[in-house]
Amino acid sequence: MSEMNTTTSSELESTVSIGDWILTWVLLAIPLLNIIMLFVWALSSNTKKSKQNFARASFVVFFFFFALSFILMTIAGISGAQMQQQF
Repeated sequence: MSEMNTTTSSELESTVSIGDWILTWVLLAIPLLNIIMLFVWALSSNTKKSKQNFARASFVVFFFFFALSFILMTIAGISGAQMQQQF
């Protein structure tokens, strides 16, 4: 018989230890792995709620700044093109 890995609701609601948070930050410092792990933590049903919310919030902040950067770069590009036409 195969044994299923089940996580109870109380385990998912428990707090994340300091050591686990340190490991989280170390993993997030590794390029490419950080994006993969954020997807895993945000979408997994076996991740503790606080870490899952942290991953989801990280995506919200990332996409906000990505959109803001895109808008500002577009404005800068249009402004630069207009300035170049004047000369």
